[in-house]
Amino acid sequence: MWGIYGLHCNEKRVVIERSIVTAMSEWAESPGRKPLLVRGARQVGKTVAVGLFAETCERFLSLNLELSQDGDLFRRGLDIKGVYQAILLHCGAPPSAGGRTLLFLDEIQGCPEALRMLRYFREKLSEVHVVAAGSLLEIVLAKAKISFPVGRVQQMVMYPLCFDEFLGAVGAAEARAAMREIPLPEYAHGTLLDLFHRYALIGGMPEVVAKYSGREEVTELQHIYESLLRSYLDDVPKYARNETMERVISHCIEAAPLAAGSRITFSGFGQSNYRSREVGEALRILEKALLLHLLYPTTATEIPIRPNKRKSPRLQFLDTGLLNYFAGLQKQHFSHRDLHSFYRGLLAEHVVGQELMSARGSALHKPSFWVREKRQSRAEVDFVIHHEDKVVPVEVKAGKTGRLRSLHEFMDLSPHRYAVRLYAGPLKRERCTTRRGTAFNLLSLPYFLASRLQDYLSWFIPS
Repeated sequence: MWGIYGLHCNEKRVVIERSIVTAMSEWAESPGRKPLLVRGARQVGKTVAVGLFAETCERFLSLNLELSQDGDLFRRGLDIKGVYQAILLHCGAPPSAGGRTLLFLDEIQGCPEALRMLRYFREKLSEVHVVAAGSLLEIVLAKAKISFPVGRVQQMVMYPLCFDEFLGAVGAAEARAAMREIPLPEYAHGTLLDLFHRYALIGGMPEVVAKYSGREEVTELQHIYESLLRSYLDDVPKYARNETMERVISHCIEAAPLAAGSRITFSGFGQSNYRSREVGEALRILEKALLLHLLYPTTATEIPIRPNKRKSPRLQFLDTGLLNYFAGLQKQHFSHRDLHSFYRGLLAEHVVGQELMSARGSALHKPSFWVREKRQSRAEVDFVIHHEDKVVPVEVKAGKTGRLRSLHEFMDLSPHRYAVRLYAGPLKRERCTTRRGTAFNLLSLPYFLASRLQDYLSWFIPS
């Protein structure tokens, strides 16, 4: 399924396929179906995706609950069946012909009463397929003193376009088909690497991708990046509990792209005078709004992976394209063949993190990174991934395998013998030895395959 983004009349209309629409179709067919809540930051394409899923339904009832006339339907004190009848009249819905009816409650954070009533659709109107979409949900619920309907709704998280979706949007169907083969065909490496660099340059925000796909002019994207940031800043009063926190949150939004990919400290974040407590509160609010993620370190080499939230986190921003624009990195993309070769390698790590987050489709299960901090030495592996019964280290690194010092330290402590390196080079499997003599198997993957990592681990590690 796909979403269509309109451009100017002299530009082509861009078709963008989103994998979440397939997930919605599977949800609709599930026997124990609950109301579906689609979460995500503003402008990641939630409304368009639901609209495309609606094409598979006989009747489509759509409300925008930030509009008072739509939200008032839930504020009249009616029971759930009365609310539904009011919605049918409000939308001018034709009589049901026996097919699927989809009720879409967009911007549900604008009506806490609708959030409170979601659970009753399953209990009293199970024949209606209900999808709600929104952002800032935990913040709105806390302000309205409403408990989240845990166990009564199903949740999906929507991120900016991943690389696979980007390939579909720019018309690279053959490259996309090759990327889905395991192992990757050798002939596809160069083409996919070039396309991944393009993806890492502009990012995955749907409006940006649509504009770029229509014209392929990076300079024409600047006003979209600016308007996206402005829309996030305009939302700040909805997040903040007072004017002081409005200023702190606004500062954190503007500073976050410049700190993305790095470990941060809360005190003085973004060269400010703000205290640790203020910044910590602001960043956690922005994480709830899904504008950023705080990835914490772990010392685990065996499951479970327990992140240590007393240590400084690494900041993962919403989108690598926004990071590039606000950090002034766009011009450097055209003079470097390898993402590792500029911005201290942080951009390569960040775009890999974005792919890993998107592949999981969850805001709760974030990747961690591994650390070993001793008085005389310090090691840090970029990511650790839970695969079956193993914690697998993943290093985003160029250069020779013998120089993967932190990865070697992990393998000296690990109960298994499998590790991954993501880099610009070709797919290969190697037998390596740490400096202490521990033998292990290294899978070197082009970093454009980060979203396929779980599939490649199943291919790489014997069952």
